Amino acid sequence: METIRTSTPSRTLDIKDNLSKCSQGERVIKLLSGEDLPLEMHKTTIVKKLNLMPIDERVAAIGRAGSNTFLLKSNEVFLDMLTDSGTNAMSDKQQASMFIADDAYSGSESFYRLEAILQKVFRKKFFWPAHQGRACEHILSRLLVKPGDVIPTNYHFTTTRAHIKLQGGTMIEIFTDDAMQVKSTNPFKGNIDIGKLEQAFKDFSGKIPFVRLEAGTNLIGGQPISLENIRQTAEICKANGVPLMMDASLLQDNLFFIKTREASCRDKTILEICNEVASHIDIIYFSARKFGAARGGGICLDDPMLADKIKELIPLFEGFITYGGMSSREMEAIAVGIDETMDFDNISQGPQFIKFMVDELENAGVPVVTPAGGLGVHLDARAFLPHVPPEQLQAASLSAALYIVSGARGMERGTGSEDRNPDGTECIANLELIRLAMPRRVFTMSQIKFVIDRIIWLWKNKELVGGLKWRNEPKIMRFFFGELEPIGDWQERLAKKFKKDGGA
Repeated sequence: METIRTSTPSRTLDIKDNLSKCSQGERVIKLLSGEDLPLEMHKTTIVKKLNLMPIDERVAAIGRAGSNTFLLKSNEVFLDMLTDSGTNAMSDKQQASMFIADDAYSGSESFYRLEAILQKVFRKKFFWPAHQGRACEHILSRLLVKPGDVIPTNYHFTTTRAHIKLQGGTMIEIFTDDAMQVKSTNPFKGNIDIGKLEQAFKDFSGKIPFVRLEAGTNLIGGQPISLENIRQTAEICKANGVPLMMDASLLQDNLFFIKTREASCRDKTILEICNEVASHIDIIYFSARKFGAARGGGICLDDPMLADKIKELIPLFEGFITYGGMSSREMEAIAVGIDETMDFDNISQGPQFIKFMVDELENAGVPVVTPAGGLGVHLDARAFLPHVPPEQLQAASLSAALYIVSGARGMERGTGSEDRNPDGTECIANLELIRLAMPRRVFTMSQIKFVIDRIIWLWKNKELVGGLKWRNEPKIMRFFFGELEPIGDWQERLAKKFKKDGGA
């Protein structure tokens, strides 16, 4: 995959104290003790028991899983921070809505309720359902990408790039310099570089079928894009006669950051900001496993000709056009979940808890991506484990080590998530990160502090962590189900030191 790097500096704003000050009514809720602690804006009414296995059992479990946290069994995990996809807590209203679901195969009322909510937030004429976000990518790539095409994006996502590659296309990443700086004060590190985008249209004239923006760039720390950048990108696309597409799966966090970090949006409601974002986008697709806190997805657009083409493929790959692979119960929950996403108190929870954890880790000297983004906390494995060679998969090694000392499961977002180069060598990732996802309304503050405590211990004992090598390496999407093994006995030595220091 070709990568376009940029040199245009990005405008920054002071974001130090914005996170707790910008609700719909500009409420400021502080502890009188002066402690800066995010406040849960929900109460827990259903609980699920967790299991923290002894450390020797965790060492055995990560060994069985091939040092790949994806292959751990759920009952072997204490705090599951692998992803927020399908793991967000549903609200009481979402749960209640599932009782009125209409199970009709064709013409379900549940579909039309979901369609109405999506038209409210995105203002698009057409909505076609799919079972999740990558299904939308599959259909859109089939229809819009042909061999030799080039798709500019602010940053790739693994499944998106794979679908485009399968159709013979290539993704090029057009990001600002700040995007690759782990430590930064740029509030919108997800922005596409406008100058480089204009150049791309000159360099690849006639080969660009669309431009893709990802709200809350997943692989570089959940970093947002600004409304102004979206507007400028849309103008360039319009001038060149190509549609602008957005992956809105992480849009809820991005809406929060636009409101709290972009001066022109401070007095707007989340719905108003969402409407304005959507007004600049031609094709919006999303995974409701993230955006909507349920399980499903869909494509929203205005173009009737493209809508008809999508309509023909939905029954072939997903299901009938009024359910698209989703159950009616999930459609009802998604409709309520997306409506609740327009509430500031709802969408503030993830970013505020993430910021708290980032600040605590940074204060302890732990290398972490800043500014705090959406989706989760991202540890910089390259700076955490400088003694481990990049070819020995620093992020995967650190992820396995963190599980051993905490029982928390994170996700490798680095070299292990890349495909090998054509010559068989490792493709070293731009960033070597561990993502500790923050599913919405799931973890308590004591659990967050527990993970912080274990990360700080690991940071102080980082020299005990060694590298990994492949023992079973798939050719595609290897991070999902590939198996690795430790180089040496470092996992056992790490556990021994942890127990010596009083851990269990």
